[in-house]
Amino acid sequence: MLQSILTELGPWNWMVLGFVLLALELLVPGIFLLWIGVAAILTGALALQFWGLAWLTWQVQVLVFLALSIASALIGKRLMDARRANDTDQPLLNKRAEQLVGRTASLEEPIDNGYGRIRIDDTTWRVSGPDLPAGTRVRVTNADSGELKVEKA
Repeated sequence: MLQSILTELGPWNWMVLGFVLLALELLVPGIFLLWIGVAAILTGALALQFWGLAWLTWQVQVLVFLALSIASALIGKRLMDARRANDTDQPLLNKRAEQLVGRTASLEEPIDNGYGRIRIDDTTWRVSGPDLPAGTRVRVTNADSGELKVEKA
């Protein structure tokens, strides 16, 4: 029964497969099935164009599908990378330590052996810099891995 359906549908098999993959893309997170579904629909469109030609065997159709799948996946990756590369209007969003660069605060704990603590807003931050006594005003010059580098203001 399944074999008769597949032979009766002919090139429409690829179209059905493509639409099934596109429907699965809606249910499964990610974007990968989209490109394979597009390749299946394109393979079906090519098979419809050249239907009846002797050289268009199922093996050739599978090779065309594989080539189109790879090509569409690569094109899709390039499109997604280009979309992610767009500059944002808030480059420091979710980079809390980097947002503090340029701010000044008083040392809550002295910088001893290169390390101390400051309080900025509601958070105490570990700082590194030259040894300074508690209460000294310092300016944040850099943020690295949650540690702020400071200098005397």
